[in-house]
Amino acid sequence: MDKRFAVRRVRQRDLDRILEIEAASFGADAYDRNMFAEYTRKCGGLFLVAERGTKVCAYSIAAISPGRTGNRAELVSLAVDPAFLGKGAASALMDSTLRRLRRRGIARIGLMVKVTNQRARAFYEKYGFRKLRRVARYYEDGADGLSLAKDL
Repeated sequence: MDKRFAVRRVRQRDLDRILEIEAASFGADAYDRNMFAEYTRKCGGLFLVAERGTKVCAYSIAAISPGRTGNRAELVSLAVDPAFLGKGAASALMDSTLRRLRRRGIARIGLMVKVTNQRARAFYEKYGFRKLRRVARYYEDGADGLSLAKDL
């Protein structure tokens, strides 16, 4: 984990800051407060924030779902305050998320990423995620998504 960022579970009082990061990262596609409140309740120790000092700089959400071939996880969202892009916050979150999932015995994690989001695609590739399929018009703006997965 990047020592410049502390990673911890989300707290209710983090939601305003998370909404700021979300809006700056995803614009019109941003999740709303109710969605984050729901994930706060449902995802527990897998809804994480990275902070430097007392400032929340990034967040990630992973959710576990039982499957026929064992429990699997989905990386629901990961976003970094634009001022902290490229400084290690996303890596700190990903390292912590993967560690937490392995401790829970999760066999695989999947995610969806916009085909056009080259920065995110390169980041996930660095972590060993591989392309499963392209999903036409997955996003509300009509953009295609890529389904990626990584075996843990």
